[in-house]
Amino acid sequence: MPGKTEVRIVSILLLLMALLGSMVMPGNAAESIQIAAARVWPAADYTRITLESSKPITHHMVMLKDPERLVLDLDEVELGVVLKALSDKINANDPYIRQVRVANFKPGVVRIVIDLKAEIKPQVFSLPPAGEYKDRLVLDIYPALDPLMSLLEQRGKPDTVATPLPELQVAPESPSIADVNPELPTEKAPALPIPGINKKPDARLITIAIDAGHGGEDPGAKGAKGSYEKNVTLAIAKKLKAAVDAEPNMRGVLTRDGDYFIPLHGRVVKARKMQADLFVSIHADAALSAQAKGSSVFALSETGATSAMARLLAQKENESDLIGGVSLDVKDPYLARTLLDLSQTATINDSLKLGKFVLDHVGTINTLHKRHVEQAGFAVLKSPDIPSILVETAFITNPDEERRLNDNGHQDKLVNSILSGIKKYFAANPPLAKTRIVEK
Repeated sequence: MPGKTEVRIVSILLLLMALLGSMVMPGNAAESIQIAAARVWPAADYTRITLESSKPITHHMVMLKDPERLVLDLDEVELGVVLKALSDKINANDPYIRQVRVANFKPGVVRIVIDLKAEIKPQVFSLPPAGEYKDRLVLDIYPALDPLMSLLEQRGKPDTVATPLPELQVAPESPSIADVNPELPTEKAPALPIPGINKKPDARLITIAIDAGHGGEDPGAKGAKGSYEKNVTLAIAKKLKAAVDAEPNMRGVLTRDGDYFIPLHGRVVKARKMQADLFVSIHADAALSAQAKGSSVFALSETGATSAMARLLAQKENESDLIGGVSLDVKDPYLARTLLDLSQTATINDSLKLGKFVLDHVGTINTLHKRHVEQAGFAVLKSPDIPSILVETAFITNPDEERRLNDNGHQDKLVNSILSGIKKYFAANPPLAKTRIVEK
């Protein structure tokens, strides 16, 4: 029988061993980062993969060729059910991703291998908590070539018809998840699609950039009955494009045609690359009171907001980049030229004229929250040479207006009223000849 002293010593030794084991065990469950959600947003412009986590993730990315693959290593991340199911979220018709494989590469490292359909230029960045989101790691997969600019060049050629984007070739089977060698990642190069043109060749073609607010990671406002602003604005924007396309020598260009996020500056850049004559951003406002109602139209202000409500609304809309997710490290020379500190006085005056025509016509089918065009510093309206307005179609937080915003008949009335305002603006301000934008 051991004595009390020996039993006490053994107990102390066992306790010390347990404490030391918990300190040195790699990949300890208590220290592992938990992935709360994984979301995939495929689009013609780019595909985004978002990993939402309990704390920031240290990561390493490499690109591999023959076949094309992207490898993303995540440090101290637990390989849980969310990550294991990531491959199930990839659509078969994703423009860039063929498949995703996830496994433990070595102790403390989870490896994600993305088999690609073509050469890409990726961008990976971290986002701090914003809105209802925790920390996020964002991977944006862009095509290597910009199809928008190549198709724009074809527009200037005679007898040019609408040209579809080339089919992407599927890469051969990739090796196992561990058979990878590091290579340097490449830089971001955004790509944007361009619709076909089927108009009279002997008349000036008017291009209307139609911007469906929010999208993807950024849902916008939420209605009393669960509707998301991003879905309502996209439905109205698509209908407005169809109505514009049906007009002689007019065409609509959507900044987004699906449920994915476009940064605010990216919407401005796309409109300018398409040489748009007007920019119309569609939204559905939110308010603390469910009784707030009515439509509003806004233009840019360089000198401050025209009301406290306009200032707060612009502040809220400009926060979309924080929620939707934008890397601040992107160096875009086209963007730099777009957002130069140019005088926008003439453009703002035209925006106010356009806004007044649209507001008057919207007022025939809906209550107006304000009977005049308001102004504030909306980032999405900051094109120096395109008259731009933001239309708050209604308050989605008002149950009655939410119901009407989801009604096809009411959406059609909204679209017709906005288009009537646009046509009246051009009747009073005939479009001038456009100068082709030349990339330097």
